[in-house]
Amino acid sequence: MNIFRLAGDMTHLASVLVLLLKIHTIKSCAGISLKTQELYAVVFATRYLDIFTDFISVYNTIMKLIFLGSSFSIVWYIRQHKIVRRSYDKDQDTFRYVFIVLPCTFLALIINEKFTFKEVMWTFSLYLEAVAILPQLVLLQRTRNIDNLTGQYVFLLGAYRALYILNWIYRYFTEPHYVHWIPWIAGIVQTLLYGDFFYYYFHSWKNNKKLQLPA
Repeated sequence: MNIFRLAGDMTHLASVLVLLLKIHTIKSCAGISLKTQELYAVVFATRYLDIFTDFISVYNTIMKLIFLGSSFSIVWYIRQHKIVRRSYDKDQDTFRYVFIVLPCTFLALIINEKFTFKEVMWTFSLYLEAVAILPQLVLLQRTRNIDNLTGQYVFLLGAYRALYILNWIYRYFTEPHYVHWIPWIAGIVQTLLYGDFFYYYFHSWKNNKKLQLPA
């Protein structure tokens, strides 16, 4: 554990709390992509298959449980909550899963560190997480006007992965033989996808204007 890893975890946790705050207190999921949330649920379900078999630390187990529980609860809120689901914009959230899931499955089967079930699922989760934000970004571009909580949620998600890249750089220079190309490349791709959003987010913050993305 180092400061960059801890900051990344806390930023990731903060993004989840911001989204739950929006959904639970405002009773609205406007501007939130259900497709992205379902993809994240799949990410955590396939990544944490070892949660009850391989103990690393209390901290690690708690974080796994939090991300698993929160991802599925968010999906439930958007799909089933009698008030929240009314604000879901199904007509705009039309990104097709097949364009994300199939390429990630194919890559995980042919590019992995070890061809075992858990390892392939873990690798699949890395590839899927890298692009799971795409439906959300497309939805924001279509709706253009973005409320503060939604903007903060997406910003924190991008910041979490950027902090993880700093964590990898730190570990590369401080730990012998620390080389993991698959998560590194997936993480860089994931961070780059946020580039356009980051630009407009900082531009709106600098000029004290409402966040808007170009169509």
